[in-house]
Amino acid sequence: MVSSWIAGRADDGAAGRHGDVFDPATGEVARRVAFASAADVDRAVQAARGAFAEWGSTSLARRTEVMFRFRELMAARSGDLAAIITSEHGKTLEDAAGEVQRGLEVVEFACGIAHLMKGEGSEQISTRVDSTSYRQPLGVVAGITPFNFPAMVPMWMFPLALACGNAFLLKPSEKDPSAAVLMAELLAEAGLPEGAFSVVHGDKEAVDALLTHPEVDAVSFVGSTPIARYIYETATASGKRAQALGGAKNHAMVLPDADIDVAADAIASAAFGSAGQRCMAISAVVSVGEETADALAAAVADRARALKVGPGSQEGVEMGPLVTPEARDRVVAYIEKAGAGGAEVVVDGREADLPEGGFFVGPTVVDRVEPEMEVYRDEVFGPLLVMLRAGSFDEGLDLVNANPYGNGAAIFTADGGAAREFRNRVQAGMIGVNVPIPVPMAYYSFGGWKDSLFGDLHVHGREGVLFYTRGKVVTERWPRRAHGTDYGFPTQS
Repeated sequence: MVSSWIAGRADDGAAGRHGDVFDPATGEVARRVAFASAADVDRAVQAARGAFAEWGSTSLARRTEVMFRFRELMAARSGDLAAIITSEHGKTLEDAAGEVQRGLEVVEFACGIAHLMKGEGSEQISTRVDSTSYRQPLGVVAGITPFNFPAMVPMWMFPLALACGNAFLLKPSEKDPSAAVLMAELLAEAGLPEGAFSVVHGDKEAVDALLTHPEVDAVSFVGSTPIARYIYETATASGKRAQALGGAKNHAMVLPDADIDVAADAIASAAFGSAGQRCMAISAVVSVGEETADALAAAVADRARALKVGPGSQEGVEMGPLVTPEARDRVVAYIEKAGAGGAEVVVDGREADLPEGGFFVGPTVVDRVEPEMEVYRDEVFGPLLVMLRAGSFDEGLDLVNANPYGNGAAIFTADGGAAREFRNRVQAGMIGVNVPIPVPMAYYSFGGWKDSLFGDLHVHGREGVLFYTRGKVVTERWPRRAHGTDYGFPTQS
């Protein structure tokens, strides 16, 4: 049984409701997870509120010390964490280890919180008047995170939230919940006070309890666009600060001067890594010119056919299963729709040599896709790459910009002028130039545009610090003598 973690200890709650956690490589139920009720969430919130009174007033030096200890404990247990991720998500061990490393980069960034929390000051803004600004923690904050990165996405949130002095409540995906519990145990071992970090597993009941609880001050979310919209609207209607990162249809635009082999290697890796279950996966390619399109489709198809699919724990496997049978069936349905709609299914993942059992679909390449097709309009979230064709740079860019999502976009070209034009005009929040998955480093911020983001601030980096704190400006005078009463509006003098 995977338990919640409340007030510094494992907690199964009183609801008696549970969910199944699969081993995606075998299709078997590996364990069960206890679902938290609204009352369980309230207990976690109360524990967090009590812990915040201590943790929020703890010195920056002490908070930094805890973050450093957590970083060392995480590094020592990174192999264990990667194995847990692979067993519940299905991604390869190499991919899981990379996820842990990218999460640790945010922990390392949070270790510099003493610098990140510095304010500003101005002396003598008026006669014998000085002004300073600084930032303070919000209080109790929550993160609701997806299944595709059960360690990295939570670490986009809680290290900075905790380092800023908040107490944090994590509601991870119920599909792969165990990584969150291990991180909670390591935070406790690092010296974080009881209640300052809690994990509440569950479904919509737990989510709604966090979104509407009067003592939760802010909510962060990463997931699909319909749920992101619901999270943002519900949280803000309850008076909370909210950021909700939604879905994506990340495009790669390939120009005629691009190196086709380099582009094909990058696109295949970005489309089929982690079985396409990445919010920054390349799921749509726009080739400029028929010759470019034909050559690229053939090159990507060759790589898709050669890719080794199997259990993520096996050596040499390059792509594992999808996380649930529903996820597998969804991809299969879109392959069928693509063929029926007139697109060319160049590589059909249903026909791949796949292991028995488990939730496997092979890498799929669909060429000659039109913008009105469902397989292009929707976020499929699986190893299905669609390829579109454009007659010119402007036509291709207009196609990319017409998509309602604006998470990430990449261009492959040897032309610096074209790359500059693309990065300046494309309507997306994260841009790659000959880089297929432009996920920013921890000291920058992650987030998209349009229907890929609800809220004003992105996660981690400087914007993460701003999200988990609020500013205060102090104007002070220490007069040597009384000045008398003045009923005019104060001005500089």
